[in-house]
Amino acid sequence: MSEAPQTLEAEEDLTALEEEGDIAADYLEELLDIADIDGDIDIEIRNNRTYLLVLTEDGDNEDLETLVGQHGEVLDSLQELVRLSVLAATGNRSRLILDIAHYRANRIKRLTTMAEEAISTVKETGEDFHLEPLGAYERKLVHDLVAENGLFSESEGEGSRRHIVISLSED
Repeated sequence: MSEAPQTLEAEEDLTALEEEGDIAADYLEELLDIADIDGDIDIEIRNNRTYLLVLTEDGDNEDLETLVGQHGEVLDSLQELVRLSVLAATGNRSRLILDIAHYRANRIKRLTTMAEEAISTVKETGEDFHLEPLGAYERKLVHDLVAENGLFSESEGEGSRRHIVISLSED
């Protein structure tokens, strides 16, 4: 008898995420129109989170790259604006992820490589390894990867200097 409420709850969650994606896509379409930038928006729901990807049909993403900015700063700001539009429309905080021209997907690949190299170094030397400063979402990805490899990681520093330290143990 407990399966029905869980199924209903999962359906409600999926409906809420789909609504979130639609609201976010509408906001982004309006923004792209105002900026006179061509872009198609793909919405995907995975791991109980809404993912939006903005691309061009012809693969020429030069105009879209202005919406990414240096080191993804503009993209991060746009993501927050999109989340705020969802909050304003639904009253619920969103954890949606916005990617433009595959910037985040490529960044995750680079982060994975960087983390794997750091993990290897820590295993070889036994010494702590300090990574470059990362945003909260990127730090979570790295923390998860470090844990999967049986090592310990913690965040240190404040604000834009917040970074991960990888070590062999939790001492």
